Amino acid sequence: MNEEYDVIIVGSGPNGLAAATYLQKQGYKTAIFEQAEKPGGAARTEEITLPGFKHDLGSAVHPLAFASPYFKTLPLEDYGLKWIHPEIPFAHPFDDGTAFGCYKDIRKTAKQLGKDEQNYLDLLLDFVEQWPELEEDLLAPLRIPQNLEMMFRFGLKALPSAKFTVDRYFKEEKSKIFFYGAAAHSTLPLSKLVSSSFGLVLNILAHRHGWPFPEGGAVRIVDSLIAYYKDQGGKIFLNQPVTDLKELSPSKTFILDLTPKQILQIKNTDLSKTYRSRLEKYKYGAGIFKMDWALDKPIPFTNEICKKAGTVHFGYSKESLEDSEAAAHENRLSHEPYVLLAQPSVFDSSRAPAGKHTAWAYCHVPNGNTEDVSKHIENQIERAAPGFKESIIAKKTMRTDELQALNPNLIGGDINGGKQDISQLFTRPIASTNPYATSNPRIFIGSSSTPPGGGVHGMGGYYAARSAEKFL
Repeated sequence: MNEEYDVIIVGSGPNGLAAATYLQKQGYKTAIFEQAEKPGGAARTEEITLPGFKHDLGSAVHPLAFASPYFKTLPLEDYGLKWIHPEIPFAHPFDDGTAFGCYKDIRKTAKQLGKDEQNYLDLLLDFVEQWPELEEDLLAPLRIPQNLEMMFRFGLKALPSAKFTVDRYFKEEKSKIFFYGAAAHSTLPLSKLVSSSFGLVLNILAHRHGWPFPEGGAVRIVDSLIAYYKDQGGKIFLNQPVTDLKELSPSKTFILDLTPKQILQIKNTDLSKTYRSRLEKYKYGAGIFKMDWALDKPIPFTNEICKKAGTVHFGYSKESLEDSEAAAHENRLSHEPYVLLAQPSVFDSSRAPAGKHTAWAYCHVPNGNTEDVSKHIENQIERAAPGFKESIIAKKTMRTDELQALNPNLIGGDINGGKQDISQLFTRPIASTNPYATSNPRIFIGSSSTPPGGGVHGMGGYYAARSAEKFL
């Protein structure tokens, strides 16, 4: 433990692993210190209901990991990572038994929207076709874009609220609900600025890449990154909570895959009083209440589109979706919450015993809320899949405090590493020309609390590593 390093990375989530793999590949001597007994942060897969049923403890569907500009440079498929692409990336059922599917084919998707067909294409088609010119800038800190004109046009549609976007572009209630299903991933009230951006990006990714997930679960992303990292000579130390930097091995620099709250608790970081004060003002967003089920059959959706979708969004009216996402920021619970569900075993037989299935879902709740909202989630699913409750043979719930115990980065159940509103989308954790640098030139932050924010893409860690490299 007294070995000297060029860089020590604290935390082994996807961002920490991205930082470590990049620097190790560049020839620097690195090590990862992880507080948990298993690496990966929340990107883990375990049997938490019954033997043989494999559930993702955190993230389950990974369009950003598949599209990540950094992860695409790594030979992760050579280290066991295999992607599964459901026929339909996501779907949204309606109360009348119909459903819309977001297909990779944008025109097929738009055709479902009837009177709003052309409006959907007007909103998204150019960006889908020219996504390669946008993706690196959108998954990066603020900078001069490669295609300034394209980014300007994207910004005009991304900056408004999702409510503004659906009211401007769509006439039909179902079209508005469909877009809200993706926009609500923002964990923001749908009336807030930039909530539209999440709907745009996630729809674009669905049409460009699909919404894939790894065969065997989210843990396969972590396993492949660690295998590659170790092949490059990197070291990882588990069960090593970091409370004092002086207790670590000597290192020229440190990269922290942590959120501001944990960073402020670490001793001997030598951060300036002004910088610490700015970190103390960092805002966390809504939490989630998560459920996993072991099922004796596939979810009995009444609509075939939902049966073929890897992800299904639930919310049966524009008003109820708006209320659900507002409630999570008003310290109240919705009895008809927006629900996000994944059904990986329909496409990956390794997730459950033969003939059985798994499902994963969550809804947004106030940060730190510990009430059990299982009934509300299951009721939302049952409306589109009568008999769902009867198919449950075991279940596991995770409240906000249990999620934070699983991964201390999930403060109050916030899975995005901090609120991703207009004040913190790019200026996280503080407004700075280099958000990864701190007041201590030897310490850098590379977590979901830095641009581009939440999601399994590794870009926060990658850019922190690039910043640290300049110091080295």
